[in-house]
Amino acid sequence: MEARARAVREHIVDMCAGPEGGHLGGSMSAVEILVALFFRTMDIDPADPEWKQRDIFVLSKGHAAMALYATLAERGFVPREEVATFCRPGSRLATHGNVAVPGVEFATGSLGHGLALANGTAWAQRQAGDSSARTPARTFVLLGDGELQEGSVWEAAQVARALDADNLVAVVDVNSFQQTGAVREVSDGAPVADRWAGFGWHTVEVDGHDLAALGEALDGAARVPGPAAVVCRTVKAKGVGVLEGRSASHFVRLDTERKLARVRGSLGAAAATAATAGGRPGRG
Repeated sequence: MEARARAVREHIVDMCAGPEGGHLGGSMSAVEILVALFFRTMDIDPADPEWKQRDIFVLSKGHAAMALYATLAERGFVPREEVATFCRPGSRLATHGNVAVPGVEFATGSLGHGLALANGTAWAQRQAGDSSARTPARTFVLLGDGELQEGSVWEAAQVARALDADNLVAVVDVNSFQQTGAVREVSDGAPVADRWAGFGWHTVEVDGHDLAALGEALDGAARVPGPAAVVCRTVKAKGVGVLEGRSASHFVRLDTERKLARVRGSLGAAAATAATAGGRPGRG
């Protein structure tokens, strides 16, 4: 999975070199989360994306679609070569999620809506209750910490608890930045884990770049009664040292060879450091 995470990061950088640029910071912070979900936790079938008993993933922070597309390419839902078409005329890979892409369940982008959508799919899965399924179908939804400023998130959280949605897992990417600056300076919602727990959700907090810890947290969240939240502490633009932890990484256009070379070099240096430290990219 570490190799998959590196490949996903390389895809994201290449997509930012396209004509439109892309939301690099929030895509990079979510890489390990997506890899852990799609390569370990979720019961899915790339050969049959519409399989009725599949687990469902909802990307509520829709501006991180690059990370989702790259993960889907590595998982076999779309050809890897298609990543190069990101935001080009006629491409399925739009700036925000496009349901024409296998594995993309909803078109998201307006923040604050994903958890309500996930409530609906999780409820439908419970109603279907197919006893022949390998495991009960679950819904996973990825939100950003800036997104938690939307009141609709907490309305949906309250409904999920009222419905006792034990097949619903919210994963929160807490990278501490949003488009206009640090989350704490725009509207401080910390401590994030306490807020979810206050709404009656089973809540765990984890290093969002530690694949092993993420896998254990996600697996455990799927086994508890009622809805669960996995709060992931992450770094904006993780892996790109020249942009890490900066709000300027929110949207990046690598439109010159110099910019692209600098970011690729930074990405390579991060991978080499991780390998020297024991092969755990993003740990620490």
